[in-house]
Amino acid sequence: MINIFRRSVRDVLKPEHNDHYLLRWLRARQWDPEAAEKMLRDSLIWREKWGADTTLETWQAPEVLEKHFPSGTTGFDKEGSPIIIVPFVGLDVWGLLHSVTRTDLIRMILRHLEGYLASAKKQSLVHGPAALKVTVLFDLEGFNVRQYAWKPAAEMVFTLLQIYEANYPEILKTCFIINAPKVFSLAFSVIKKFMHEYTISKIKIYGTDARKWQPHVLEVIDADQLPKHYGGSLVDEDGDPRCSAMVKPGGKVPKSYYAKSAPYEQSKEYTRVTVKTGDKHAVDLLCMEGESVLKWEFGVDSHDIKFLIKRRDEDGNETLVHGPRKVAEGPVDVGFLPVNGPATYSVIFDNKSAYLRNKKVYYDVLISVPERDLNISDMPEDSIEATEQAFVAEKTGL
Repeated sequence: MINIFRRSVRDVLKPEHNDHYLLRWLRARQWDPEAAEKMLRDSLIWREKWGADTTLETWQAPEVLEKHFPSGTTGFDKEGSPIIIVPFVGLDVWGLLHSVTRTDLIRMILRHLEGYLASAKKQSLVHGPAALKVTVLFDLEGFNVRQYAWKPAAEMVFTLLQIYEANYPEILKTCFIINAPKVFSLAFSVIKKFMHEYTISKIKIYGTDARKWQPHVLEVIDADQLPKHYGGSLVDEDGDPRCSAMVKPGGKVPKSYYAKSAPYEQSKEYTRVTVKTGDKHAVDLLCMEGESVLKWEFGVDSHDIKFLIKRRDEDGNETLVHGPRKVAEGPVDVGFLPVNGPATYSVIFDNKSAYLRNKKVYYDVLISVPERDLNISDMPEDSIEATEQAFVAEKTGL
């Protein structure tokens, strides 16, 4: 089969495209050579658009990305694969997307990834094919789901997933997601619908108890290649257990970097209601499509209120799909829930157990289909603009 596949794509293959490279595309398409050929050809067009093999390596990133993009490597795993560490607490998505375009941020991520893969290729010359994949450690300490409820951030996440799944098949050895708060499980239940089963199978998610994840990480990575902060023995030249000299911590982006034309979010207009003592307030949302997302943001002005979500199908059968849980005054509660239809989802603010106080609640809830309602494009915006300008010039003769 691989020889047949090689012959079908021989016009676009490069000398370094060996059998291992071709197998990645065949596996990604369940050994369907026609589907694998289309995937490979589409990816090569995509790489040309992004300059992945030409201009990307020498592209000069904006200063704010050089200073505030959190990522790095501390060495190699036990099979020689590069280790990628991403300290999520330092990823200020809001600040970065107010300072640079989404294309520049994605380009920065691609440059890092291409660099790791180039390192993996060199490692494979010594350690064999196992070194061609990467091992990733995502530290979700300080994860704030509200950042990703912001539309430009959500668009970037889904765009990156689309880019990864279409152009980097079979490169992930394992991905440790550590220090994941409970709210992350809701977000992950949404985004994994856009991921291949192979990718999902390589992801291991752990909470904040280091005793549960450190032994598994150390099975894959030797202690002297892992920062002391994560249970290894490595410190940087300043003795920093996080190895910040090797793994850039990122951090909050100063507003001095914000662009004048940045997509500032307008003040959100919440619906405000008073839920009387012994009563409840329900918001019914109709879901007509199979792969949708229910998103909520709400708060209570004082004390607390019970929050839950129910689903009612076409036959009137009702099931509880989220909660109930009490939400107290304080930061806005933000969350996601994958939903499917046809069905009606009732978002309920329940004050029935209160006998003395009315509760004032403000909220914004909706059901959307990410692929339809978000601007998800795997092409660089500057490439799209250049194509549009060329089209206009051709039509107008200017």
